[in-house]
Amino acid sequence: MPVRHLFTTPLYQEQIGQPELIAELEESVRALAEDDIAGKRWSREHRYRGYTSYASLDDLPIRDPAFADLKRLLDRHVARFAEACAMDLGGRRLKLDSLWVNLLKPGGGHSGHIHPHSVVSGTVYVAVPEGAGGLKLEDPRLARFMAAPPRRPDAPESLATFVEVNPEPGTILLWESWLRHEVMPHAGKGDRISVSFNYRW
Repeated sequence: MPVRHLFTTPLYQEQIGQPELIAELEESVRALAEDDIAGKRWSREHRYRGYTSYASLDDLPIRDPAFADLKRLLDRHVARFAEACAMDLGGRRLKLDSLWVNLLKPGGGHSGHIHPHSVVSGTVYVAVPEGAGGLKLEDPRLARFMAAPPRRPDAPESLATFVEVNPEPGTILLWESWLRHEVMPHAGKGDRISVSFNYRW
């Protein structure tokens, strides 16, 4: 057919291939969920179903060698993604701006949002119980569809309005920070553990 697909939305998906590091990160996240009083208070006050260090700790790569190792890996993956996106960085590299952990209990999720003031955002998945729910990505043009009919359920991924990615432990996902996304409700058993982050220019 004489149809061209323009303005693609890139998503980077890879296995980091370091099971020992994933195990260390799980242990560290569980320790933080026990010891981070400010993070537990913030999670409780904001009805976060579980624990997040989002508003309490901003020095995890300095505080814990496992997160320092993770940062070195992330730097390489983010550089590859920036290159794949044809970003003209003027000879500079994107820099880690923030990194936080998430321990989501069954029933928890995170509604649709973007990450302002960042260039690349992402998540590394540490523990993903069956039924834990994936990451749902939204077509950034959705608000401009106006009178357009909905897409068929069998539409190819490149034409879908929403795409849900169901990661495994060790999966890294990267996307440009303007891309609206949400964490689907955790319908499984056990803790869904991830590490999220933002990079800036």
